[in-house]
Amino acid sequence: MLLHIPQIFSAAELAEIRQALNQAHWIDGKTTAGHLSIQLKSNLQLAEGDPLARSISEVMLQRLWKTPQFMSAALPNKVYPPMFNCYTEGGTFGFHVDNAVRDIPKSIERVRTDLSATLFFSDPNEYEGGELIIQDTYGVQPVKLPAGSLVLYPSTSVHQVTPVTKGARFASFFWIQSLIREDAQRTLLYELDLSIQALTQELPGNPALVQLSSTYHNLLRRWVEV
Repeated sequence: MLLHIPQIFSAAELAEIRQALNQAHWIDGKTTAGHLSIQLKSNLQLAEGDPLARSISEVMLQRLWKTPQFMSAALPNKVYPPMFNCYTEGGTFGFHVDNAVRDIPKSIERVRTDLSATLFFSDPNEYEGGELIIQDTYGVQPVKLPAGSLVLYPSTSVHQVTPVTKGARFASFFWIQSLIREDAQRTLLYELDLSIQALTQELPGNPALVQLSSTYHNLLRRWVEV
């Protein structure tokens, strides 16, 4: 399942964040690349633990945890601390698959990467190229969202960022360990939850809602991993 969640930040908040990112200290993105991806990766990143990254991440995760669409689709258990990157002057990241497990820096915690997320801080008209290309069961999906919008997709997907030929592409990216490991099961639960919400609006008090809600929670109970 590939999902677009819009407007995590307001226009005023985005302007403030962009000003801070423009003035931030960026390092070579290869410092966090794996053995294979280091040859495919050409971008800039904020250092892990950077105070600016922490402050933006804190607000971002608080917002997402209060976004019903995100919570329903991701069913998050653990989150790898969000990271921030900048693609400019030909910056790119060739086709790759994210590591299955990520060690959280300065922690004994590990995160199984069930879902990958990218939140855009640049509008599409601010840069040329820089599309996030995701290969999924429905084919190749190009993603280039408005600033403040997030894309959520399975970490099993092969994906790339095409070269930025003009301007700068700022974004945050992170990984989620879901309560539900399998994407097909998460998708079924998400679609069922959407149906329950729609029927609750259209037919409040309908007895069928009790059975549908029971089915949802019994499937969740059957598949959940904690």
